[in-house]
Amino acid sequence: MHSKLPELIKSKVSLAPMAGITDYVLRSLVRKYSPNALLTTEMISSEFLAQNVQTEITKLDDNHHPISYQICGHKPHLMKFSAEYLNQFADMLDINMGCPVNKVVKGQDGSALMRNPRLAMDLVKAVKDGTDKPVSVKFRLGYTFDEMNFVEFGQQMQKAGADFITIHARTRSQFYSGEADWSKIKELKQNVDIPVFANGDITSVEKAVQCMEETGADGVAIGRGVLGDPTLIGRIEKYFATGEIVPEPTLDEKLDIMKIHLDEEIKLRGENLAIKFFRKFYPFYISGIRNAAKIRSVLVVEDDYNKILEYIDYIRKENTILV
Repeated sequence: MHSKLPELIKSKVSLAPMAGITDYVLRSLVRKYSPNALLTTEMISSEFLAQNVQTEITKLDDNHHPISYQICGHKPHLMKFSAEYLNQFADMLDINMGCPVNKVVKGQDGSALMRNPRLAMDLVKAVKDGTDKPVSVKFRLGYTFDEMNFVEFGQQMQKAGADFITIHARTRSQFYSGEADWSKIKELKQNVDIPVFANGDITSVEKAVQCMEETGADGVAIGRGVLGDPTLIGRIEKYFATGEIVPEPTLDEKLDIMKIHLDEEIKLRGENLAIKFFRKFYPFYISGIRNAAKIRSVLVVEDDYNKILEYIDYIRKENTILV
């Protein structure tokens, strides 16, 4: 195991990478509430990076550390180049071998690599050659239920030089449906010697504790759980460190965070683009309120920033209690 890794994962919680979600703004929000969790960038295409090395995806603040930069691809020389370039920003480099999206898999990237472990091993070796930082791999249980090769695959990644593993406890064919099978994480943990973080269906402090107890994992990676609640990782980190349970944010607090999130996206992207980009987040921030579906249907087509602020004020007045 890399000598720097224990310090990077000491919080026992990380932000899982999500394309179009874990951008600079969301990473900054998570860090605001979580001083030590391992942040992870959105997935970065090694093909894209080779052609566009000046990219906003590398943007970070001093307090974003520790941070892992996630890269995807299937060409070892491009993965090595990406590692060499990102080495100046990253505390760790993560290789995506779990993305289930069709266009990624069709390009032989993401979870398609679980069907080609020899190439996957070559990619780990190439990234190791391009960086002096720890290297991790994120993957799933297998491509389909009939191809659950996660234990052997994890062992092969370790043999190739991976220092750390994050496993999403679903197959590629499941995408994000059904329930994550945490028992499989326990099986993997018992069969590798490097740290394993558990990913899938960890949406609360209680779920994080339950997952750790059931799997024996070294930590948890939180993805969709932060949508609408960037405080979640910080609350899990706090519990793991002190045993203290910090209450979930109130509706008022969630609306405050939503406005900050929107305002920061506007600073990053400009008002028109940011307002359209942000539409994907509304359903999560207003989940559970009265008339959520109706309010969401209005917000996702609204282009006027001042009107959006009016809707936020309306939600505050009309929804003092989550239902």
